[in-house]
Amino acid sequence: MISAMDVDHPENDQQWDHRERGETELQRLDRNWTSLLQELRVVQTGVQLLTGFLLTLPFQQRFDILGDDMRVVYLVTVGCSVAATLLLIAPVGMHRLLFRRHRLAVLVSAAHRCAYAGLVLLGLALAGVTVIIFDGVAGSVAGVIAGVCALTMFAVFWLVVPLLLRTKDVELPGL
Repeated sequence: MISAMDVDHPENDQQWDHRERGETELQRLDRNWTSLLQELRVVQTGVQLLTGFLLTLPFQQRFDILGDDMRVVYLVTVGCSVAATLLLIAPVGMHRLLFRRHRLAVLVSAAHRCAYAGLVLLGLALAGVTVIIFDGVAGSVAGVIAGVCALTMFAVFWLVVPLLLRTKDVELPGL
């Protein structure tokens, strides 16, 4: 049975990788880098579209209906979305600067942290967009409720469930 592995301490699972996969450390790093790039490909387009959408909102006619509170939510949401975009694209820039420098372990570790922080900021941006849209369509109470729901779903599915699976040998029914 596979026990939980700690991604912040890859040395803890190197013996398992070597024993079960027959991987060397370099092969593991290559596999980790490839997996991370695939994950980033999935999320980069979405975060870029979200950021582009948010950056065009002030130039729309109905933007003026946003009250002061919603303008603050909007600005925080734009900040989160832009930061998420930067962090989720940062591994590409890192790779270019570290290319042929034999720094794969550093690259994988730094890119992992950028991706993690970028996903957290993306979740916050998605919750902010939810608040803004529901507020504009159905009012401030609906906006707050929808935002709390979005934030809760983000926290459960992007943080709590993965952390449970990471730290324990837990089987979640229905997932």
